[in-house]
Amino acid sequence: MTATPDPDSRLVHMKALRDDKPGISPANRSLERGIELLRSFRPGSELLGNAELAERTGLSRSTVSRLTQTLVGGGLLQVEPRSRAFRLAPAVLSFGHAMRTGSTVLAIAAPRMRHAAEENRINVGLAAPDRDEMVYLESIRYNRRPSLRSVVSGQRVPMELTSLGRAYLASVPEAKRNALLTHFRQARREKWPDLSSEISLAISSVAKHDFCAASWQPEVVAVATPLVFQGSLYSLNVSLSTAERFDEVVAELAPKLLALKKDIVHALEVAVPD
Repeated sequence: MTATPDPDSRLVHMKALRDDKPGISPANRSLERGIELLRSFRPGSELLGNAELAERTGLSRSTVSRLTQTLVGGGLLQVEPRSRAFRLAPAVLSFGHAMRTGSTVLAIAAPRMRHAAEENRINVGLAAPDRDEMVYLESIRYNRRPSLRSVVSGQRVPMELTSLGRAYLASVPEAKRNALLTHFRQARREKWPDLSSEISLAISSVAKHDFCAASWQPEVVAVATPLVFQGSLYSLNVSLSTAERFDEVVAELAPKLLALKKDIVHALEVAVPD
């Protein structure tokens, strides 16, 4: 006999990783579940049927069927006629555009990031946390060495492996950090001892030097620093694709990163004084 999936299993599992503070009331549960469906769409998952959405969210198929009908009616999902699967509708892209154009941080940081990238022939990125991942808000690529890896706005990277994520972990409140570390320990069981040490070193580095470094992609060295604005926590990084020694690249990149952060913070303080 097949066990009936717990309709809230995925939601319960991720509650500790949310940034919101108040709980979800029963009246808002359908909205929360609908958001989980939209979150299921990732690069490489253009089309998802009800069965796949149920598997990814832990919701029952009947619940998923009701929600997808509502999301189609609301213009957030489209139906592919032949397969009867769903894809994100154009309205979803408009939300991202509204976020980017309405962001004070991006408006001030982006031109300064571009100048630093062009002047130093490096890559510069700004990211924000989303549960256990970091989402690029802006990525400007001026690497002096050609790379097969492209990074664009909206792209997600692992929090626990990247300099961006570790800079965030170094600055997030302790309760939130502990919840994330518990999640990573469960997800990375065999690799956790080494990974835990690397994260601890990164947290110490941010405390002492205001930056941390990582190389989670072959021959890519990245240095990141936390950036706080109006109570929101971001991570700013610079990186290079290079075969040079890790410590030498870090020594080269760190001053450039901290100078850029200082420039952005000063501009934010002038534009939006306390």
